[in-house]
Amino acid sequence: MSLIVRPHVSRRAKISALGTYVPPRLLTNKDLEKMVETSDEWIYSRVGIRERHLVEPGMATSDMAVGAAKHCLAERGIEPSDVEAIIIATVTPDMFFPATACLVQDKLGAKGAWGFDLSAACSGFVYGLQMGAKLVESGAHSKVLVIGADTMSSIIDYTDRSTCVLFGDGAGAVLIEPASVDEIGMIDFVHEIDGSGASALNMPGGGSLHPSTMDTVQHKMHYVHQDGQSVYKFAVRKMVEASEAVLSRNGVTIDEITCFIPHQANKRIITSSAERMGLPLERVVINIDRYGNTTAGTIPLAMGTALEENRLHKGDLVLITSVGAGFTVGALLLRWEI
Repeated sequence: MSLIVRPHVSRRAKISALGTYVPPRLLTNKDLEKMVETSDEWIYSRVGIRERHLVEPGMATSDMAVGAAKHCLAERGIEPSDVEAIIIATVTPDMFFPATACLVQDKLGAKGAWGFDLSAACSGFVYGLQMGAKLVESGAHSKVLVIGADTMSSIIDYTDRSTCVLFGDGAGAVLIEPASVDEIGMIDFVHEIDGSGASALNMPGGGSLHPSTMDTVQHKMHYVHQDGQSVYKFAVRKMVEASEAVLSRNGVTIDEITCFIPHQANKRIITSSAERMGLPLERVVINIDRYGNTTAGTIPLAMGTALEENRLHKGDLVLITSVGAGFTVGALLLRWEI
């Protein structure tokens, strides 16, 4: 194996701690059977979901983000005041402005931190990881909190059986810090967007194109709209292409990947992607059955599952891949250093 170390990197960055949060309330497939024309068997056989977590009324994305952040900082044994920057990946901010990062900074008590929100849908956390890594690699900061959090239940039409079965609420946070001299940490990334796919997965109402009006509400424009087949085909193809591109660029074979952590949108997308790459399922983290698609929250939640199941250890070579609305695509290669 030959890992390329980019010449412009003045110091390396690593994930030093992880924290997750999901609200306790559950929405099971049996519950959905009472709400729309569907069944537990139909949902599980097609997307691999058994249940998903939903916030209680009054809980916002910032609240879940703070819960994940507190867990992360406690794992690292540092105070919120030690955090220097906060990146929030979300498509369900508490409000258009201020940024949810501002609300999290205040609720967390991270008095010395600056931050911003990042909108890349299901690829948001992967993009945020790379942004945080670059802040550390450049020497600008030494403690960057990257959080993926989405309250998808706030933009789901629970009379639309094609979308309401898919999504849940949840959040995850990691701390990015400098790697020590004997550690590798973040290695490389391949990210891209294809805006021609914007119409296949979006929320059309509420922005400058279609400001909120009685008409946009009546036409359900403030909910997720999805062309499932288009998304499925693009996701399988691009998850494989992006993964293979980042591996090839760094002289890594698929056999050397210890843990594959994909975005959790659909179990069939995950298994199809792994099969095309020749990756055994025992090295693939799948927890969509427990959480559904939490958008920017899926990858940190899957990291948590990998740790809980003792499938992720210090020194493991990890491949992370995502595809999201936009379309956005992200693949990231790292050495796990916790």
